Amino acid sequence: MGHFFNFKKLHYVQEKKSEGCVLCLIRDKSPDVENLLVYQNNLVGISLNLYPYNPGHLMIFPLRHVKDIRELESTERKALNDALDKALNALDGLYKPKAYNIGFNMGFAAGASIEHIHQHVIPRYPNEIGIAELMGGKRVLVEDPFTSLAGLRKAFAALP
Repeated sequence: MGHFFNFKKLHYVQEKKSEGCVLCLIRDKSPDVENLLVYQNNLVGISLNLYPYNPGHLMIFPLRHVKDIRELESTERKALNDALDKALNALDGLYKPKAYNIGFNMGFAAGASIEHIHQHVIPRYPNEIGIAELMGGKRVLVEDPFTSLAGLRKAFAALP
């Protein structure tokens, strides 16, 4: 398969960034960034990824700015685990994926474009690769992220 290209993300990478960490700006509901939060409590936030791999691609992050997972306090670790369960329940209800990729990218060389530690939750489905991906080496998103955002906010609001 060819390379994955996302030409909109090039603009995102090259544009002048707002001052500060994007996840901290999301946490603070700054007008300088898209508000993609679907859930937040006093320790963690869950945000839709602006450049999702699949519909419902979420990022779970501690509200406190932490770069390394080893810096997390035990209460933050528990809150991240609880948020992961909440995210999986919301995604199961809304999208009914068959599997998930779940993990942290810690450090730029590992693919982390944001230094604030965060966990990716990516819903996965059988037969994801379509003809455009196979022939053109491009990823086709089947749902606009802002449509995902509306559905996910409702799904999280409905959870206990």
